[in-house]
Amino acid sequence: MSRETMLSVIRNAIGAPRETMPIPRAYRLETGEPNLLHLLEERVSDYRARVQVTEDVQSAIQEILERLQISKIAVPQDLPETWLPNKVEKIIDHPNLAPSQLEQVQAVVTGSALAIAETGTIVLDHGAHQGRRVLTLIPDIHICIVDEKNIVDNLPSAISRLGSSVRSGKPLTFISGPSATSDIELNRVEGVHGPRTLEVVLVKSV
Repeated sequence: MSRETMLSVIRNAIGAPRETMPIPRAYRLETGEPNLLHLLEERVSDYRARVQVTEDVQSAIQEILERLQISKIAVPQDLPETWLPNKVEKIIDHPNLAPSQLEQVQAVVTGSALAIAETGTIVLDHGAHQGRRVLTLIPDIHICIVDEKNIVDNLPSAISRLGSSVRSGKPLTFISGPSATSDIELNRVEGVHGPRTLEVVLVKSV
């Protein structure tokens, strides 16, 4: 937020004459990018996440599991069976898995509520195919499925779409790449607050 925009908000709050207040900028509701899937792929990759664009979710997940040598995964109760290869060991989060149990699985596979192309952010509202919030925070690898039809331009568009989730009291998780932070010497540390590795499968609409 610019200095003038911030001052305009303060003047408005204390009742300053309208003619002295600059007009705050309006949020854009569209990026102007014709291919949101391509833009999201580019921005997610910028965050050191690995991205695949595919029409075959099961094959994409199979490739990830083989590449990372994953044999045991945690999944939400309602995750579609057609997404998963037959040979992987699935630990279903029902009844709710304890944190100590989640620490024993190598990865979690979930869907998503939507993704923001402009910022490369994936949003979970922990509705269909997404499971509980803790399910995506403890395992070291998160494999996340994003449907092309659920990609929006930017944050204002996302907030508009998520209104019903907020009103119903669902928690929201915003994921911009693997979990990362910096210590006092600005050394990047990954995996402190969530998964160290983020694998994103972008599913093209057919």
